[in-house]
Amino acid sequence: MTSVRRSYLELHFAALLFGFTAILGDLISLSALTLVWWRVLLTALSLLVLIRFGRTLRGVPRKTLFSFMGVGMLVALHWICFFGSVKLANPSIALVCMATTSFFTSILEPFFTRRPLNFADIALGIVIIPGMVLIANSAELGMMPGLWVGLAAAFLIALFATLNKMLVGRLDELSVTFLEMSSAWLVIGIALPFVMLSQQAPLNIWPHGLDWLWLLILSLLCTTLGYVLALRSLRNLTAFAANLTFNLEFIYGILAAWFLLDDARELNLNFIWGALIILTSVFIHPLLKKREARRSRPLIQNKGK
Repeated sequence: MTSVRRSYLELHFAALLFGFTAILGDLISLSALTLVWWRVLLTALSLLVLIRFGRTLRGVPRKTLFSFMGVGMLVALHWICFFGSVKLANPSIALVCMATTSFFTSILEPFFTRRPLNFADIALGIVIIPGMVLIANSAELGMMPGLWVGLAAAFLIALFATLNKMLVGRLDELSVTFLEMSSAWLVIGIALPFVMLSQQAPLNIWPHGLDWLWLLILSLLCTTLGYVLALRSLRNLTAFAANLTFNLEFIYGILAAWFLLDDARELNLNFIWGALIILTSVFIHPLLKKREARRSRPLIQNKGK
């Protein structure tokens, strides 16, 4: 198996794990922000053990450490904006906004890497959007505040993936995920008291009963393992390829809810057409890249001669 093919498999498995977060989020009784706070805390603690309590970070330049921590703060801001979009509008609008991530990445990645724009990537990023709109057919796009905050969430996660692609290779994936999750926890921890003060009803902070089990699964499998696999795939794939594949996360989540919770509310004709559009875009991308590589080989060989 080639390294690129293995990276695609790891990326799809990460997207599958991320798809389960919706089910676990439904099972956990905590509010969205406190759930995320516990999620990143438990993830950071698990990674602290795996990186031998920071021994793997000894000797790493401070600039590198702060770079990854800064990227981790983008994750926190993304989650805050995403759940803010849900609150200001509804989950459907937040979902439609996240469909623009691939489009943002197709512009941000060439800008930061100083490569020319890839118009095929931009086209695929745009094609994804109507597919997600079909899936989230209940979205009311007149809710402008939620729409703008949702677009900010999509932009932030596109920026996160692009910067991670540029930094990948400087540290192992476990150390990178620890730095990013711990800094995300710090940012959310700072924001949490202000959110609590703004709430009229008291915010439920402490997990109860099975919440602990679902939080551990969410943290250890869907976050720790998922993010490590996603980061490792970036060694061989572009940030655009990663974000394009992560559009499958919502599909995996709905299918998992159908099998595990017997929830088939979203499995209608719009879902099928939307899923086909997204799947076509996701699986066309590696074929286009392979075609580009074949076209460039003769040029390289001729230059060698």
